[in-house]
Amino acid sequence: MKEITSRQNEEIKAVAKLKLQKERKNRKKFIAEGFRVCKTIAETLTPVTIYCTQQMLPQAKSITEDCITIVSTPVMEKLSTVKSPSGILGVFPIPQNPDIATLSSGAVLAQIADPGNMGTLIRTTAAMGLTSVVLIEGADPWSPKVVQATAGTIAHINIFQLSWEQVIKHKKNMTLTALVVKNGKHPSKINFANTLIVVGSEAHGMPQTWIDSCEHTLTLPMPGNTESLNAAVAGSIALYLAANQNPK
Repeated sequence: MKEITSRQNEEIKAVAKLKLQKERKNRKKFIAEGFRVCKTIAETLTPVTIYCTQQMLPQAKSITEDCITIVSTPVMEKLSTVKSPSGILGVFPIPQNPDIATLSSGAVLAQIADPGNMGTLIRTTAAMGLTSVVLIEGADPWSPKVVQATAGTIAHINIFQLSWEQVIKHKKNMTLTALVVKNGKHPSKINFANTLIVVGSEAHGMPQTWIDSCEHTLTLPMPGNTESLNAAVAGSIALYLAANQNPK
């Protein structure tokens, strides 16, 4: 089993560069940290390499037996994007863009810029048994922060990176339900069957022209004196309501 102890090792330098979006895009690889995250991803995607400290070797072997490299603690600290590394980090291939014909019910994340919000909404979509997430602009879904926030479930979702015009063109018989702060329909008034929940950006919502081209607008009732909810919270509630109106 290979072992690397130098932070100046060329392989380690190359992996560390995957923290950068341009490197991920050019090399079509991303990194994931933590045993549970890597194990969840490895259920769907074959890892390129799993890097682990000696202490975490048993856990790494439960993910794969084929591509483990043991690294020293200083090397793991260089690879990691967090202050306290877990001791396991995986390099995985970025999946090819799915066939747009496979687009199905799920979420449209319109200009969601915060990695935590994007990751949470992807995770919620997966938890609700939905399989499609459409990303329009916003954060890079394969960044370490987004991947971490999905808890690895990003590998179980079809990630479509499209324009709004492409969504309109290829949604076929699906409806678009825009989540808006006010003046939308009550959840009980919407048929969520075969729909895509559209969640706008944290700061500015979504362009009015996009809202106008949706079949429905949805506003979550809030009995308290709160003006609005965090995008990830509001989107997650809407996805929960949609999934439980039409349970599988």
